[in-house]
Amino acid sequence: MEKRKKTYVHDVDRGVYDIKNEVKFRYKVKSGLDENVVKDISKQKNEPEWMTEFRLNSLKIYNEIKLPEWGPDISDLNIDKIITYIRPNTNMQGSWDKVPEDIKNTFDKLGIQKAEKHSLAGVGAQYDSEVVYHNIKEDLIKQGVVYTDMETAVKEYEPMVKEYFMKCVEPDDHKFAALHGAVWSGGSFVYVPKGVQVDIPLQSYFRLNAPGAGQFEHTLIIVDEGAKLHFIEGCSAPKYSVNNLHAGCVELFVKKDATLRYSTIENWSKNMYNLNTKRAIVEENATIEWVSGSFGSKVSMLYPTSVLKGKGAKCEYTGVTFAGEGQNLDTGAQVVHLAEHTYSTISSKSISKSGGVATYRGLVRMGKNARHSKSTVSCESLMLDDISKSDTIPVLDILNDEVDVGHEAKIGRISDETIFYLMSRGISEKEAKAMIVRGFVEPMSKELPLEYAVEMNNLINIELEGTVG
Repeated sequence: MEKRKKTYVHDVDRGVYDIKNEVKFRYKVKSGLDENVVKDISKQKNEPEWMTEFRLNSLKIYNEIKLPEWGPDISDLNIDKIITYIRPNTNMQGSWDKVPEDIKNTFDKLGIQKAEKHSLAGVGAQYDSEVVYHNIKEDLIKQGVVYTDMETAVKEYEPMVKEYFMKCVEPDDHKFAALHGAVWSGGSFVYVPKGVQVDIPLQSYFRLNAPGAGQFEHTLIIVDEGAKLHFIEGCSAPKYSVNNLHAGCVELFVKKDATLRYSTIENWSKNMYNLNTKRAIVEENATIEWVSGSFGSKVSMLYPTSVLKGKGAKCEYTGVTFAGEGQNLDTGAQVVHLAEHTYSTISSKSISKSGGVATYRGLVRMGKNARHSKSTVSCESLMLDDISKSDTIPVLDILNDEVDVGHEAKIGRISDETIFYLMSRGISEKEAKAMIVRGFVEPMSKELPLEYAVEMNNLINIELEGTVG
């Protein structure tokens, strides 16, 4: 019997995510990276001298550090052709009515305004290099919660920013952390006081509209002793024929007995290099929960890291990655156990189709003082055809004998028998595959707020449009 051929649709309509607005700006720096560009960015922001010096020192480190010799090929990324700073043609607003119509319409179509009305306690919206809208509910302000953009925080909360800024992720961590330190712009600053429980999530959404540009937002969150917060981050960009770069940075400080859940759906276009850095320092009996969805982008290198610094600290990571045609998504998680009785759970799922490459790259390190600690790692990969690729590259670094560490990995394809069974019940092949994939990522969907679970399922359906039986 002749083997049935599959039809591959190369350019999937990503609908609302591929909206392109005319590029309007108040100011932009020249493309490339040098000392003048860095000084220009700092001058445009009217920053204190210490931040200008920090940027210039980061630039020096960037020029000294080499590109990583492992992971996906990023040699096609030319920083000389990237515009590192574009200020939109608006100031930050506290009312959607004052945001320029084209920008407001984009965020409206992405569902940001609707989500703010129905399910969020505060929203920040960044467009290209700066935040254009920020708002927080009055009752949180009365409790002492601070939620603002980083540009404002540098001026109005300078002592706290100076104490924590790039102390969790330092510029010499790697080349793109140094790049971020030199040209960062936008992002969010959050401080939750001791004992305050923020029951409704805060959200920041980052939209990159300009072609050939970079986005380098900085997120700094401090959850003080006994406090609780759920923070949601969304990202998207339209597709262009030139490379774009995202090298943001997320620093999370979770104090004693505090809990922070950090949820992300990254839906970049397939001309994007996503070289983001995320890290949390977790104190005694505190908990960090990561929920991460990676879609889109040409290349991703993203490994959220948890440093379990205090006794009884906990980390839970749940992530899903979807790699389609022309994509190489190298993602995973890292946990460093530094204290005794610390616990971590990593659950990673990846899907690859149409020749996409999905790699789990992870690290669990049990330090010398991490006695009676436990870590469990589970990686599952699903390939939708015979031309895609999936790899699992775990590192277990055990420096004492009094720990419990487990790792399991499963890689497989959708079975023809399962498809046949579902089709025999009157379900089309396309819907059968979609049902299997949705079931595969269902544990991730359960961890997301409703609006983001719907978005993730929509993205999966969009991706599956590319393969028709």
